[in-house]
Amino acid sequence: MQEKHIVIIGGGFAGVNLAKHLGNERGLRVTLVDRNNYNFFPPLLYQVSTGMLDISSISIPFRTLFIGNKNLFFRIGELEEIVPDEQKVILSTGEVRYDALVLATGTESNYFGMENIEKNALPMKTVNDAIKLRNYLLMEGEKYTFCTDEVERRKMRNIVISGAGPSGVEIAGMIAEMRKRKLREIYPELENERLNIYLVDGAPTVLSSMSETSQKYTLKMLKKLSVIVKLNTMVSDFTDDKVIFKDGEAIETKTLIWTAGVTALKFKGLPKDCYGKANRLRIDAFNKMEHCENIYAIGDTCIQTTDPNFPDGHPQLGSVAQQQGKALADNFVAMTKNKNLKPFRYIDKGAMAIIGDQKAVADMTFPKITLTGWLAWFSWLFVHLFLLVSYRNRFRTFWNWFNAYLGKGQSQGIMIGKFPKGAPMSNKFEE
Repeated sequence: MQEKHIVIIGGGFAGVNLAKHLGNERGLRVTLVDRNNYNFFPPLLYQVSTGMLDISSISIPFRTLFIGNKNLFFRIGELEEIVPDEQKVILSTGEVRYDALVLATGTESNYFGMENIEKNALPMKTVNDAIKLRNYLLMEGEKYTFCTDEVERRKMRNIVISGAGPSGVEIAGMIAEMRKRKLREIYPELENERLNIYLVDGAPTVLSSMSETSQKYTLKMLKKLSVIVKLNTMVSDFTDDKVIFKDGEAIETKTLIWTAGVTALKFKGLPKDCYGKANRLRIDAFNKMEHCENIYAIGDTCIQTTDPNFPDGHPQLGSVAQQQGKALADNFVAMTKNKNLKPFRYIDKGAMAIIGDQKAVADMTFPKITLTGWLAWFSWLFVHLFLLVSYRNRFRTFWNWFNAYLGKGQSQGIMIGKFPKGAPMSNKFEE
């Protein structure tokens, strides 16, 4: 049998699930390409950024993940151009030819053209973003202890989080829990100080994609944690230590955490008519791109309107990416055996969001109910623990959670880099 070379660009939920389901399949050689040499678990990034988990709890090197699969290979590099006529991709580390190309690059933060926000806000999309945010929050805490300028101290006491989807809600709740239980233990200088946490969104509700029951419960719990929730409020700028809203209101702050939107990537070499809303690649029922031969797309980077239950496209969730990865793997195997292909149909298992300690929401589909409180919180922990890709990650994460919730808590308050000299108000680290 002549071996077919499948090249996967992107090692997130979609790319890894596709590769793993093609492991040791005869007649197929698979190369996964990623700018990093590791896979990570995005739903737990906010716990890395707030110090509950370390990086190794949610990450694993691709080469370690592929051990035991003789047909799976890894190539580090960034995609620079696709050359469809020659069936090759140009990477930052060289050229690779393919028989089938799969784009699984996910999304990046969308700043909607607001340059100051892109330059000054703190996103939450990658491991580097999470580490940067953790460093930043710790550094602000250290600076606050010796800052004597009351105007600067007032700005430092305000944290603004833009975007009230699951990521925004989770990080707001986590910081609120830290404020209540840990910050005064770690920073006794803050005993008589008040940290203000603002969660803002242009929508009329928090968790707009979830049920009304989940939305109401989440809003109630956030207010109980003393998070200041501002809905129907859109951020328009972040300049001169002020978050400015479209209605003219402003909040003085040093910190804007951005979880307000995402957009897919564009690729040199693909025609413009390949893209749909938010740069998502248009694909058919079998995840094959329109207008392109032997090029496929899975996960957040694509939009598929052939599923009867999702005529406007699937939600950009990890569960969709996982299922599309497996479905495309099954179809690739079917191609090698000259069998019929199966169109993709998403099985919606529901949605979850954690708010704080023993506070969460879960919209279930089988049965169709909404869980709130400690039962939803426990379900969230259980589901996310077993979605981690390796037993090692599961054990480390469980142990960290055990320490955090039942023991004395994590001690991940380590800044990477040197504290800046001679510039106490600078936000930059020295190498």
